[in-house]
Amino acid sequence: MIFRSLVAPLSIAVTFSLTNISFAQQSSASALFDVMKLGKIISVMREEGLAYGASLGDEMMPGRSIPEWPSEVARVYDQDKMIDGMRDTFVATLGDRDMGPLVVFFESDLGQDIVELEYSARVAFLDEAIEEGAIAQYQDREAEDDPMLAAVKSFVATNDYVEANVAGALNSNFAFYTGMIDGGALSSRMSESDILADVWAQEPEIRANTEEWLYSYLLMAYQPLGVEGLNAYEQIMATAEGRAMNAALFESFDQMYVAISRELGQSVAGYILAEEL
Repeated sequence: MIFRSLVAPLSIAVTFSLTNISFAQQSSASALFDVMKLGKIISVMREEGLAYGASLGDEMMPGRSIPEWPSEVARVYDQDKMIDGMRDTFVATLGDRDMGPLVVFFESDLGQDIVELEYSARVAFLDEAIEEGAIAQYQDREAEDDPMLAAVKSFVATNDYVEANVAGALNSNFAFYTGMIDGGALSSRMSESDILADVWAQEPEIRANTEEWLYSYLLMAYQPLGVEGLNAYEQIMATAEGRAMNAALFESFDQMYVAISRELGQSVAGYILAEEL
């Protein structure tokens, strides 16, 4: 299974604005986290998670009516906990590194346009029909050797989005299995190597879905920027500060979704065992 909320460009980040907080009162990492408004993206990721949790219940516990399952999924995808954990890891990972140049960039008109475009496209993708349409458009433009798609692919390669997202999805899937084992629903004799083999068997499908999702989502999000605007963004992200920010974001999202996945596995295990009793 793929945690599709993990398969995304982790280039934007929380809910607080800098209007009443001077830069001097914050570390530059904290200021960057704020100006990128990641809380808005996490709110969408939570919606994705709620939908995923519903389908997971149907898949793992078919034919059962469990009225309390939506509440359990909502408990696992606790928005405040997600934002706080993400912020703490992001700031701790960057430490006292000077992220001032990126704060300035994301405070600019172009930077704020990028934040809003990424958010708007992510919200739009909550509609399955819109997502399918975006995928179809990506496939059409792939066949046409489209210059905007080429710019998107260059941006993805510069930021190593495919590899980072695939690794994150594999880590989350492994955590789900271990959560199931911790919850007693899988045989305790299932070894770590057994779990790893099963997870790695999913890697080709995860990679293909990741690439399709990334290119279709980013093509939709960045279309208003044009090739020139996206190239300018890519240049910023290729700097030492941009690479450090990406590393911190992926570390933060990875930790958040590993914890969520493990807890989902434990929750599913509890309901499966309850049925057996």
